[in-house]
Amino acid sequence: MEPPTEQQIRTALAGVDDPEIGRPITELNMVESIAIDAQGRVAVRIRLTVAGCPLRTKIGNDVRAAVTAVPGVAGTDIDFGVMTEEQRRDLRIQLRGPDSESVSALARPDSPTRVYCVVSGKGGVGKSSVTVNLAVALARRGLRVGIMDADVHGHSVPAMLGITAAPTLVERMMMPPTAFGVRVISIGMFVDDNAPVVWRGPMLHRALQQFVNDVYWGELDILLIDMPPGTGDIAISLAQLLPTAQLLVVTTPQRTAARIAERAGAVAAQTGQRVAGIIENMSWYDTPDGIRQTPFGAGGATAVSRALSGLLDTYCPVIGRIPFDPAVCAAGDQGAPFVDTDPDSAPAMAIGEIVATLAPIVRRPLSVTLVSPVPA
Repeated sequence: MEPPTEQQIRTALAGVDDPEIGRPITELNMVESIAIDAQGRVAVRIRLTVAGCPLRTKIGNDVRAAVTAVPGVAGTDIDFGVMTEEQRRDLRIQLRGPDSESVSALARPDSPTRVYCVVSGKGGVGKSSVTVNLAVALARRGLRVGIMDADVHGHSVPAMLGITAAPTLVERMMMPPTAFGVRVISIGMFVDDNAPVVWRGPMLHRALQQFVNDVYWGELDILLIDMPPGTGDIAISLAQLLPTAQLLVVTTPQRTAARIAERAGAVAAQTGQRVAGIIENMSWYDTPDGIRQTPFGAGGATAVSRALSGLLDTYCPVIGRIPFDPAVCAAGDQGAPFVDTDPDSAPAMAIGEIVATLAPIVRRPLSVTLVSPVPA
């Protein structure tokens, strides 16, 4: 068989995406050279964006698989280099435009990305678990999804998704790690072990500003923001940074929790944001003998919906009720969302119904690998 041509190899490499940026390596000028000998052995040199790229192994494996599949290839040799500062600047301009200080596309009024701030009045209602499982379920429907963990003092999203990798910095752009098809950024990726984050308002605002403007989110369909409980500085900052963001209010059936959740949703009256819906978590528990228990009472979401609809003078619907299942919910402690580990469970089915309400139209088939990133 005749050896392949360079154009055949380049065409094959056009199907390999940079796992952090999500665009073909050929388009990003990452293919430095291609050499083919008379026996059909192919040597490819790849430019990594930074030295010590945590996804070097994955890129190498993807390149090898793409090249090997070309007819006439007798073997593949892969070598790695690193982009120069000028090449990284060109990459940043290619991805973000010529103005290095430009405001993120997320903040523009015509942004195609729907942004949902997942809020609650108090801790302990499962807000982060709801955020993570919604994100993974949306990604499984073929949408491009990101999570911004804005719960700076109580960050938990990376642990729930099994993420241990830090973002890669390319020309002042942060490339967020991906797990289960979801891009994630969190302050927890920048602190040592379980160290507390002791920041006041101005520092919190600056961190959130960087998450919005300096993270390369790509072309997201949906960004979920895991908010801290309550109505403090972060809620105000994000309303300023992302004024078109909508609120998803998470509560439990308990009336006390519902009353506090009303306050979180009432922020919309001050910021001009819209409440997209109310989600009731831990709504009931089915015992092994089939008896339905309501350990946290009933009616919380309905009460929040009624109160916020009156306050905001617009209907704020209950878009889902998620049952409690201790076996399923423990999955988050192992770094795996329950919609992935037990998709047929009652909580996962409830998440699916909420997703169908938030994103009834699927834009593309799922093409991501649903695994957590592992540094090379």
